[in-house]
Amino acid sequence: MAQNPTYAMWNRLAGKPVGKQLFSAAMCLRVPYFRTVLPSVRELRPGRCEVTSPKWWGVYNHIKTFHAIAACNLAEIAMGMLAEATVPTTHRWLPKGMTVAYVAKAETGLRAVAELPESPEFGDEGFELPVPVTITDANGKPVVTATITVWVTKKK
Repeated sequence: MAQNPTYAMWNRLAGKPVGKQLFSAAMCLRVPYFRTVLPSVRELRPGRCEVTSPKWWGVYNHIKTFHAIAACNLAEIAMGMLAEATVPTTHRWLPKGMTVAYVAKAETGLRAVAELPESPEFGDEGFELPVPVTITDANGKPVVTATITVWVTKKK
């Protein structure tokens, strides 16, 4: 089965020196808004993506913690990269909605993990794919949980 170009690039770069940084920079060139959280893709494979973001003044809120919407941006990056690695080239995906819970103050840099409990079947009919994302702080404490619903259809 052919790989999505994004996932193929990851596979070419991830094992090389500074390859993950190059991939993350290329991702931000393709989707410029992502760079607001200075993301770094740490792991990418079908059904799973891990992305980190440092705490820096560009993501501060009024109390100098990681802004809630910046955390949502990080969740969307993890979901999007998971979708790029998971959805076959015969199909396309579009985000449809996001449900978010802010469960604790985010006082450090963050780590977002998007992970599917099982691999979906990609058939002829469109379907909703809920992608759970957990965002933890530097101590491993969950600070945000999200479910991003993706609409998946076969390409025409």
